[in-house]
Amino acid sequence: MTALLSGERVILRETQRAVTPFGGVAVFITYLQKIGLVEQVRRHLPVRWNSPNHIEPAITWMAFLMTVLVGAKRFAHAGLLRGDQALHALLGMKRFPTDDTICNLFRKFGMGEIQRFFEPMTEWQMQRLPLRPEGYTLDMDSTVFERYGKQEGSLKGHNPRRRGRPSHHPLLAVLGEAHFLLHGWLRSGNCGTARGAEEFLKEALAMWGQRQKIRLLRADSGFFDGQLLDYLEQHDLPYIVVAKMTKWVKRAAQRVETWTALDEHYSVGEFRLKLFGWSVERRFVVIREEIREARASVGRKLIDVPGYTFRIFVTSCADEPAEIWRDYNRRADMENRIAELKHDLGAHGFCMKQFFATEAAFRSVLLLFNLLAEFQRAAGLPSYREPATIRAQVLTCGAILGRAGRRVVVHLSASWGGLKTRIPLLEKILACEFPTSPKSDPVLQT
Repeated sequence: MTALLSGERVILRETQRAVTPFGGVAVFITYLQKIGLVEQVRRHLPVRWNSPNHIEPAITWMAFLMTVLVGAKRFAHAGLLRGDQALHALLGMKRFPTDDTICNLFRKFGMGEIQRFFEPMTEWQMQRLPLRPEGYTLDMDSTVFERYGKQEGSLKGHNPRRRGRPSHHPLLAVLGEAHFLLHGWLRSGNCGTARGAEEFLKEALAMWGQRQKIRLLRADSGFFDGQLLDYLEQHDLPYIVVAKMTKWVKRAAQRVETWTALDEHYSVGEFRLKLFGWSVERRFVVIREEIREARASVGRKLIDVPGYTFRIFVTSCADEPAEIWRDYNRRADMENRIAELKHDLGAHGFCMKQFFATEAAFRSVLLLFNLLAEFQRAAGLPSYREPATIRAQVLTCGAILGRAGRRVVVHLSASWGGLKTRIPLLEKILACEFPTSPKSDPVLQT
């Protein structure tokens, strides 16, 4: 053949040597050995096989994690790694499971198996979170996983992109400062955003216990629910939640007379209101933005107040309205975590007919996301990077499998950065001393 641009003659030949594009995964494997992931999986994984020819369930689960790590978006993509003998050598796998074997593993999960496996694994991860005297911010949000088929729980509900298309409606809780997915639920597609939110939060906070302080909870208008706000107040957990623009909320916002100007375009005010069905009166903070031609304004227009858009928050915090607004705006990073789960790790693509099998795969992807976030801290990376960026900059590196006597040798390609760019990461991982959070306690610290 000839090269596309230069026209130079190129000869294609076959080699018997094992070659992989994922030689950089060795850095991530070093981190997994450092924290003892395989031992934890073997201790808590509740699945056992009786066949004499079986592949150990822990190995199958680790194989799934590796397929997602290198970019798989479907179970069928596991075949991508079946012939990668160099990666098998890095992992120490004699046989790499097929996609059917991986699916059979997840089919063994029911509700009880999910709790027995993922709760202790999440608590094990929480033990190594950085200590923050000021505490962590907990962000709640939901998203939509579109489905094509007749999977359990795949029902018609809120779907802004494909209206009328069946979906699942996951619920997530994230510790903002650590990029840590504290908890996740897979829900049927016909669930409202706030449906089950109180029970979900109870589970998340029970796992968190009294490890460190939760300084604030932030959520969008889907969680504007009086019962949820009552629960937060009963547990002295400060919150900022976007208010739904109901008739009574809009009417109260129109009556605000005292406005504090932040600049020539923004002003803030506040009022107190007790809505129907609420047990107490609550504080509302209003952000008023002047409508401009040069920039799209965020918020809702009120007919009786032309020329402005409004954003309204309900909060239990005593801070100044401007500080409430700035604090909530930092929640925008939550949307990035959801986008990374979908586009970088393919969390929406691992779907099976059985609901709990799908949830087990979903929770496995959440666990991998947390491992990648912790990997970056252990490797001393200066700032957070998306999983796809880590895959391109660290994990992807051409390598050839070889031997030196009885030892396995993996030769990393120097043109891909080779060892030169990865030795500093390896040294920092091996020298890293992980912080240990306080043990879980049923009493929530706020």
